[in-house]
Amino acid sequence: MIRVLLADDEGLVRSGFKVLLDLEDDITVVGEAKNGAEAVEKALATRPDVVLMDIRMPQVDGIQATAEIAGTRGLEQVRVLILTTYDTDEYVFDALQAGAGGFLLKDAGPAELLHAIRVIAAGDALLAPRITRRLIGRFTARRTAVRVAEDRLAVLTEREREVLALVGEGLSNQEIGARLFLSPATARTHVSRAMTKLGARDRAQLVVIAYQTGLVIPST
Repeated sequence: MIRVLLADDEGLVRSGFKVLLDLEDDITVVGEAKNGAEAVEKALATRPDVVLMDIRMPQVDGIQATAEIAGTRGLEQVRVLILTTYDTDEYVFDALQAGAGGFLLKDAGPAELLHAIRVIAAGDALLAPRITRRLIGRFTARRTAVRVAEDRLAVLTEREREVLALVGEGLSNQEIGARLFLSPATARTHVSRAMTKLGARDRAQLVVIAYQTGLVIPST
């Protein structure tokens, strides 16, 4: 059973999500929060598998709440799925840095929402990685260009660096394997090793690191 915590300042939005999720045999809503501070408290109290987190909330926003959840002992296994309006939220890059496992567009349909929750709960970091890549690229392109941080990437083997670059481009393990003539299992092993060496919480943070270090250059 996938345990979900809903964090959104709009009661009608939370109610709509709850009605939809409670109809599913493998998903249950274990709590609701109307701001980021409550989201952290409820996460500690209920230990959900997934937090469906709105970005824009009063008092404590979704980014700060995500960072607190990611940094709280005992909540290491809690996955945060960010809700974004895509065209107006320029905070998604910061949310991924804070520890979010992925994001969902607010205009997504019911089937897409259910799929996203199951994907995040299964441990996959990014939902629709190519869309994520374009979104991250769009906002990092507005920031000062960063030279490849050789000191940070020095811990990686050449193969792991190649894999990191492909993760940053939004490729799945299967696609990385095909590109580098590796099995998907071997590609997954390289991804896991890169995560460990770079101290990344999940695959989403590998994407952020790939852009931060200049290993992947955002398209303009």
